[in-house]
Amino acid sequence: MTTRRGNGDSAQRITSGPSHLRMLLALLAVVAAAAVLAACSSSGTSSSSTGGSTSTSSPAAATAGSLKTATIGSATVLTNANGFTLYSFAPDTPTKSNCNGTCAQNWPPVKGPATASGVTGTFGTIKRSDGSIQATFDGHPLYAFAGDAAPGQNSGNGLNAAGGLWHEITTSGTAPAGSSSSGSSGGGY
Repeated sequence: MTTRRGNGDSAQRITSGPSHLRMLLALLAVVAAAAVLAACSSSGTSSSSTGGSTSTSSPAAATAGSLKTATIGSATVLTNANGFTLYSFAPDTPTKSNCNGTCAQNWPPVKGPATASGVTGTFGTIKRSDGSIQATFDGHPLYAFAGDAAPGQNSGNGLNAAGGLWHEITTSGTAPAGSSSSGSSGGGY
């Protein structure tokens, strides 16, 4: 349908119909897809000068160095220097991380080497498939979780994501069932 609007000599042509509706819907779909991509990559990735691996710029970013502990629920868990809970991934082995690509964007690997004062256990490192060095605790490669928005959260505990279960790293050996503050249940590592 074409209509003309105007006053005097200047007329403006307004066209509407199925083809313009399709164009409008396509434009809206592109905008929505861009918003989803922006949200998914809001943590961003950047090269690190200490090993060339990627890391997120979020507060939960997993950096090397001194780790800490925090009590969440009734469990004492290992945290990064910013107080964000650290996790293990069930499919990993003591010598290999099975979390790469998109998985590693959502679960940033903790760069190694790392230590934690007063923690009983063995810290070590593994070499990731991209050549970077990742910290381990008692044979478990360590990760932060991009879904934890603030220190003291453990919303990744007990999640089944990226092909396996995720568990907070407890410093006491096991976490009591239901210790997650986000309502998910999980055990130790």
